[in-house]
Amino acid sequence: MAETAGKPLDETELESLFSAARAEAPDPSGALFERILADADAQLAARAVPTAADTRPRGLFGGLFAGIGGWPAAVGLAAAAVTGLTIGVVTPDTVDSLSNGYLSADWTTAEDLMPSYAGLLGES
Repeated sequence: MAETAGKPLDETELESLFSAARAEAPDPSGALFERILADADAQLAARAVPTAADTRPRGLFGGLFAGIGGWPAAVGLAAAAVTGLTIGVVTPDTVDSLSNGYLSADWTTAEDLMPSYAGLLGES
């Protein structure tokens, strides 16, 4: 609550102060508008649109990775590949227990995990 000379103001006194402040709203000067527009023009000039030569991918890998989203996407793709290779080669005990033993060392090829075509058709 606002106070004036140690005495708190009630809602009606505050409303009268706010209405008086709204009635005396100053208009911005023309010089202020000119400074704002000059600042806006300076910001637009600083953010000039790059030319086609500036946006061209550079180097062999720059061209290759431009199609998938640039270097950030390539780093994510590499991290996923390394993680998949690690899980596939190392097969930690946690992954093996979560997969109910499907990734254990008992199988030798991916065919051991997949049903045969005859099995999918219901034939023996």
